[in-house]
Amino acid sequence: MQEYKPVKSGKVREIYDLGDSLIMVASDRISAFDHILKNTITDKGAVLTQMSKFWFDYTKDIIPNHMISVDPADMPKFFRTPEFAGKSMKCRKLNMIPVECIVRGYITGSGWESYKENGTVCGIKMPEGLKECQKLPEPLFTPSTKAELGDH
Repeated sequence: MQEYKPVKSGKVREIYDLGDSLIMVASDRISAFDHILKNTITDKGAVLTQMSKFWFDYTKDIIPNHMISVDPADMPKFFRTPEFAGKSMKCRKLNMIPVECIVRGYITGSGWESYKENGTVCGIKMPEGLKECQKLPEPLFTPSTKAELGDH
């Protein structure tokens, strides 16, 4: 059986290059404020993979996506082990658009820093008098560019 090594490891996912396609594996790792924590959440990777599959299937008639399969039978034998069970997705190779979406429920982190400076979060005017870590009146959707691990 051929063994594979990740060609890229992020905060949550590891990517394996098969030559003509990729295997993306969602881990059980937890990250907060761009740091990977020591603890994990059991089956988090499987849940993330199934959520991704749902949305890729649901929107495939609107816009094409990179998902080929989450079925282990479609992957090399190396990925048909309990370590990868339910967490792996075979994907087409594409040029990534480095964007991500952040839903903020509390005023903290870079949002708090921006708020202190000019009363906005990602250019969105916020109510006056918020305190650090305070729950926001309603969730705030803030698209962002995707940074490399440790960068903002």
